[in-house]
Amino acid sequence: DGMTNIFEGFTPQTVSFLSDIEVNNNKVWYESNKERYKKDVLLPFQNLVAQMSWEMLNIDPEFETTPAVDKTISRIYRDIRFSKDKTPYRSNVWITFKTKTTDWKNKPAFFFELFPDWYRFGMGYYTSEKNIMDRFREKIESRPAEFLMCTEFLKEKVFSVEGESYKRSIYKGKNEYIAQWYDYKFFYITCNRKKDEKLFSPELAQYLTESMKKLEPMYRYLKKI
Repeated sequence: DGMTNIFEGFTPQTVSFLSDIEVNNNKVWYESNKERYKKDVLLPFQNLVAQMSWEMLNIDPEFETTPAVDKTISRIYRDIRFSKDKTPYRSNVWITFKTKTTDWKNKPAFFFELFPDWYRFGMGYYTSEKNIMDRFREKIESRPAEFLMCTEFLKEKVFSVEGESYKRSIYKGKNEYIAQWYDYKFFYITCNRKKDEKLFSPELAQYLTESMKKLEPMYRYLKKI
């Protein structure tokens, strides 16, 4: 199949394809540029997944690591039935390492996502149901020290926490740090970066796995929920 599985970095062509499809978001354009998509976007994403798989399986042997669309790689086609955005194609592509389960939306997952001019990676919930967040709060409350240890990595300022919070705090305790976690409806931990040299380097795969390993204690903490 011509796949060498060696990730050599993304290329300027990867990014220009994403910029181009953002502007030419229609079937005619896509059909005539499909080979570009396969060569400049899909192939390096498959190679990145293949390169990261071994390290990611060390974090969780249950991860799906098949380097294919709908397994670890997002589709280029947007599902417009449920989307406010009715353009047929996405101009961002992501990979997720998640456990092989039908209920994956309530399980934490690792991700890397590329946009035309920036990228991000991290770990968290795609969406999480209210009962998951309730159990998360109970767990923080019963063992705050364990939780604080799991979030030590945030001190390095590589990752930040994003998500949606309640307008009014639902945590009436003393600790402000714990309160901010308590108030999330859902959250994910992310490192957002502008397009940089790293993106176009073979080193990216190792950089991502090493960064993701820092989130491993937090991943285990959430997985137990």
